[in-house]
Amino acid sequence: MKKYISFFRLRFSMGLQYRTAALAGIATQFAWGALEVLAFRAFYETDPNSFPMSLSATCTYVWLQQAFLALFAAWLMDNELLESIINGNIAYELCRPVHIYDMWFSKSAANRISRAVLRSVPILLIAAFLPAPYGLSLPAGPGYFLLFLLTLLLGLAVTVSFCMLVHVLAFFTISPRGLQMIFVSAADFFSGGIIPLPFFPPKVQFVLELFPFASMQNVPLRIYSGSMTEPEIVKAFGLQIFWLLLLLAGGRKLCRYGEQKVTIQGG
Repeated sequence: MKKYISFFRLRFSMGLQYRTAALAGIATQFAWGALEVLAFRAFYETDPNSFPMSLSATCTYVWLQQAFLALFAAWLMDNELLESIINGNIAYELCRPVHIYDMWFSKSAANRISRAVLRSVPILLIAAFLPAPYGLSLPAGPGYFLLFLLTLLLGLAVTVSFCMLVHVLAFFTISPRGLQMIFVSAADFFSGGIIPLPFFPPKVQFVLELFPFASMQNVPLRIYSGSMTEPEIVKAFGLQIFWLLLLLAGGRKLCRYGEQKVTIQGG
C-alpha cells in the first residue's frame, strides 16, 4: 500500500505545479458555467413550473459541475500512459514490482484531485457571491453536505475505474483513440455532464440511473442541491458501491489477462 501512496503523492505534487494552466482552466470553466446558467435561465423564463429542478438548484448543479470538472471528466485520461502502451515503453512498467492497475489507478486519481484542488476553490468562491438564483446556494442541510462529500469520493472512484477500462483495453488495440471517443461521449452524455438527468423523460431517467455513468457526478451534485429524495439517495449510494466494485474487479481481471498476452515489439 505504501508504494501506491507514494505514487499518489508524487503525481499529486506534480499536478500542483501547473498553476498557470489552472488559472486558464478557472477562466474557461467559469465562462462556460456562466453560459450554461444563462441558457437555463432562458428556458426557465418560458415556464418555471415545468422543470424538475428549481433554477437555483440547477445553477448550483452547474457551478459544482464546473468546480469539480477534473474529478468527473471522462476525457481527462493519462495520455502518457496510453502512448507508452502504443510505443512499447510499457515494458518498463511491467518490470516494476507493483501491480500496474493499482499504480495507474493511484496516479489517475492523484492527477484529477490535484487539478480539482487548484480550480474548485476560486470557482466556488466567485459563484457563491453571485446574486440568487444564479449563484451557488448552500447545501440542503448538514447531513446532505456530508453525503455530498462521501458520494463525491465514490463518484471519483467510479470515474477513475471507468476510465481505467480504456487504459487496460489499449492492450488489445492498435490505437485507443476509437475507444476514447466512444467511452468519453457515453460518459459525458449519460452522466449528466451535458444535461442533468432529471431533465430526461421519467422512463429514460429511470434507465439511465441504473448505468454506471449516473454514479459519477450525477449523485453528489444532486444531493448537494437537494433534488433527490431519501429513497433515491439510498438507491444511488448503493449503485455507486455496486458499480465501483464491479468496475474494479473487471478492470483488475482484464489487466491481468492483458499482462499475460501483451507482446512488446521493437528494439
